[in-house]
Amino acid sequence: MNLARDAFLVTSAAAAGAINSVAGGGTLLSFPAALAAGLPPLMANATNAVALTPGSLAAAWSYRHFLGDKRALAALLALPATVGAVLGAIILRHTSPGVFAAIVPWLLLAATLVMLLQELGRLRARTPAAVDLNPPNAPNATSESRARLALVIFFQFLVGIYGGYFGAAMGIVMLAYLSLIGGMQIHQMNAIKNALAGLVNGVASVYFVARGMVDGRAAALMTVGAILGGVAGARVARRIPPRVVRWMVIVIGLGLAAVFALRGFGKT
Repeated sequence: MNLARDAFLVTSAAAAGAINSVAGGGTLLSFPAALAAGLPPLMANATNAVALTPGSLAAAWSYRHFLGDKRALAALLALPATVGAVLGAIILRHTSPGVFAAIVPWLLLAATLVMLLQELGRLRARTPAAVDLNPPNAPNATSESRARLALVIFFQFLVGIYGGYFGAAMGIVMLAYLSLIGGMQIHQMNAIKNALAGLVNGVASVYFVARGMVDGRAAALMTVGAILGGVAGARVARRIPPRVVRWMVIVIGLGLAAVFALRGFGKT
């Protein structure tokens, strides 16, 4: 038993859970932490998905009062999220450890750039115009609203695949496409995002556990931290500027991507 390693895993997962609740991108901390703790890349990724699932669900529960009239939308997006998560998990299982280890820096970099581009976009336009989206069966539904809904469903399917495979910055991507709908506050979008992230990670986690891809002890420790961080993060979300958290994660993500890239080049 390595108490320092255990404490490191719990603390990292708690930070990731809190960041996911407030801004998204917590995997950029917890996944490298699992690697640093000695887990192989594929196992670290699967274990991280298992550990962060309860944290996302805990955060979603804390945000449940913000859902309001968007419960039907969240339920509708659950199907493409589930199908995509299964496909992503299957793709991960059939990816060789060497290939996955080689693309880890690029996955980290891509996830970080998603956050960076979003923040740069926020600097240019703080409040994009909101466009209300009516359900497709509503009397005043338009072809544009149906097209937007179809696009959002397709995006969620793609995000589900990505989340089942890796998942870093998955919440950021979901917040980006949810903004296409318009008419929602950030806490309402966070409620949908946390619920769908928990679903994607949960579906993928069932597959990972069934296939023996998870380190049980590390997953248990990280789960405890993720739950504590998710609940705490949701409670203080309105006190901490999400922009500050996101920029911190961006800096950390770029640094980690560089570190893993250098390690990879050093082995070649």
